[in-house]
Amino acid sequence: MGQTIIEKILSSHSGKEVKAGDIIVANVDLVMGQDGTSPLAIRAFNDMNGEKVFDPEKVAMVIDHSSPSPNEGVSALHKLMREFSSEKEFKLYDIGEGVCHQLMPESGKVGPGKLVVGADSHTCTYGALNAFSTGVGSTDLAAAMISGKMWFKVPETIKFICHGELPQGVYAKDLILHLIGDVTADGATYKAAEYTGEAVRALSMEGRMTMANMAIEMGAKAGMMEADEKTLQWLSNYTNEEFTAVSPDSDAKYVKVKEYDASKLEPQVAMPHRVDNVTGISNIVGTPIQQAVIGTCTNGRLEDLRIAASVLKGRKISPRVRLIVAPASKQIYIDAMNEGIIQTLMEAGAAVVTPGCGPCVGTHNGVPSDGENVISTANRNFKGRMGNGSANIYLASPATVAVSALAGEIANPREISSRKVV
Repeated sequence: MGQTIIEKILSSHSGKEVKAGDIIVANVDLVMGQDGTSPLAIRAFNDMNGEKVFDPEKVAMVIDHSSPSPNEGVSALHKLMREFSSEKEFKLYDIGEGVCHQLMPESGKVGPGKLVVGADSHTCTYGALNAFSTGVGSTDLAAAMISGKMWFKVPETIKFICHGELPQGVYAKDLILHLIGDVTADGATYKAAEYTGEAVRALSMEGRMTMANMAIEMGAKAGMMEADEKTLQWLSNYTNEEFTAVSPDSDAKYVKVKEYDASKLEPQVAMPHRVDNVTGISNIVGTPIQQAVIGTCTNGRLEDLRIAASVLKGRKISPRVRLIVAPASKQIYIDAMNEGIIQTLMEAGAAVVTPGCGPCVGTHNGVPSDGENVISTANRNFKGRMGNGSANIYLASPATVAVSALAGEIANPREISSRKVV
């Protein structure tokens, strides 16, 4: 019996051939923590009597969730991270650098065949680069920092085959929301999602990262994709390392195979308060909104900002709406400035905040008021996600969010009128 992508990567890192269900110990290529999880990992590291990290070149921490610090308690945690990283001599990405899940790929240390663990559930993003990457707890992160190893139960894989071509106004975010709505939020728990088909292959690397990022929202440990010329070309912008693509065997065993016709999709929206509470936009057009957010580790990349700018150029957002934009990294912010994207967004009425997690996590930068409706490009919409359990969060693509900001209500990016234009 052949192997899936994830079985092959875990085999190469454990030194033996593995199959779904096996429990193994594997060597890791990169260990990452962010400011919401790293302080606990540092304390666990010390409790384990850790003296040094296994390889300073393979450890990183990122201050992105509360960046810059919103209060003195968080500032103390940031100080702890700065002192620890300095003492152990590994890379710390400080405030303003961006979101960990953009910075790790930009570091050039993530690519085909790599095994990455991060103390953040959306570490699965790097599956778009043909790596096995998954989220772990802070204690596991500490153990990995010391040993360079991690235990795994090899997950079964669900294969998602997406046929056809995405229609106008429909993007990777719409596709992954549709899949999650179908599979449900726990339909792939402790499994790997493997995305393929012509609709997936046609996506840009930004679009692929969007899909891999939200694998966790269906319960999956990883969202895997094969590497192709797009993958290798994207990586060449950040590293000279040569990678060997990992592909599934033709006789690989899947626990389930699901097929979709992407050409029939309309823009999708996840309604409060579950990511799998998904509907076609035609069912929800006209819902008033008070805040719109474009950014996060799901849709804060240059392509996403370009899409939003193309919608907003020469127009003004509704006076009833606050539009917050958070680029995913400093480099994306700079590139967007150089292209005139930031100016376009700000002239339309957007407030552009520090590259990072910003309003998504709910610590600062846009906490909504009671009863307000927010439409966001983020990946989660459960109660309290943005810092207020009495607000309502809708999830959609950058195009849908931008059009809705213009209209003051949820709007369809495929419809053209004097008020709602794309």
